[in-house]
Amino acid sequence: MQEALGRFRRWAERRLPALTRYRRLEPLPILLHRRRIYIAPTGFGVAFTVLLLVMLTGALNYNNNAALMLTCLLGAMTSASMLVAFRSLNGLRLTGVRHGHAIAGEPMVLQLVFTGGDHAHASIHVAMGEQAEAFAVAAHREVIVSLNLPTEHRGWQPLPRIKLWSNWPLGLFHAWSWTHPDHAVLVWPRPEIGGPPPVLPTQDGRQQRRHQGDDIAALRAYRAGDPQRHIAWKHSAHHESLLVKDFEQPEAQEEWRLDWRQLSQLVPEMRIARLARWLGEAEAVGRPTSLWLPNEDIGLGHGRSHYAHCMDALARLP
Repeated sequence: MQEALGRFRRWAERRLPALTRYRRLEPLPILLHRRRIYIAPTGFGVAFTVLLLVMLTGALNYNNNAALMLTCLLGAMTSASMLVAFRSLNGLRLTGVRHGHAIAGEPMVLQLVFTGGDHAHASIHVAMGEQAEAFAVAAHREVIVSLNLPTEHRGWQPLPRIKLWSNWPLGLFHAWSWTHPDHAVLVWPRPEIGGPPPVLPTQDGRQQRRHQGDDIAALRAYRAGDPQRHIAWKHSAHHESLLVKDFEQPEAQEEWRLDWRQLSQLVPEMRIARLARWLGEAEAVGRPTSLWLPNEDIGLGHGRSHYAHCMDALARLP
């Protein structure tokens, strides 16, 4: 029964213009009001209505005033529950959509901000695709509901339609409304799994200079002025001259200057995937990077905000 009613509602939403008027994109905030809230009996509600009709028929046939009174009270309760289901949605506002970052193929966390009207809204469900979350909002208060948005491709991705519904308080009626926020999220490109490191400029003397480290880098011949504590006595016993522990190590490459033009042998999507991988590797070790793209030139920087800036620029490429 419940499945049949669900199919009927979906058919009605496709066929009746009054039910599809809010399929278009809407700017925030979105207010739910009486012209966009729809109500239909649930399977339990239909069965309960049939039971009331049977009770009414029996009470009239046997002239049983007590049974007739009970039937009328239950009928009034049913009508009141329909009003309560409507009020649970009426006046609710979707005031904001917040989101983080996600790589294509991974879910993005959306935070929907709902604000209550002049009365409390109990037992509301928000559904997006196969996901559903329940929440309640006090009068003139705010609540944040988190949902996961599936992503497939990089670039701007519009939000799907979001359904708000409630069976409160008795489950006899199903009240629902659709919202379609005029909002899109930017999905980052998926980095390639493996590949070569970036081609760096020829290292100059500054990049080749050595710095004092804590680990032994090599053994070298003794030079005048070397401290005695650095002499490797055990190794020197097997050589004609003294050997000294060398703690100097080459200085690591400090920065990566990533350039779209250096990957001309790759197709655009592969260029984007490789640049995304290099950015991720640099971010993992805190290496400063710069990024040149056909539509943007991002200077040297490091940290999470710089990484997000570069990934946003890659995601916006045509």
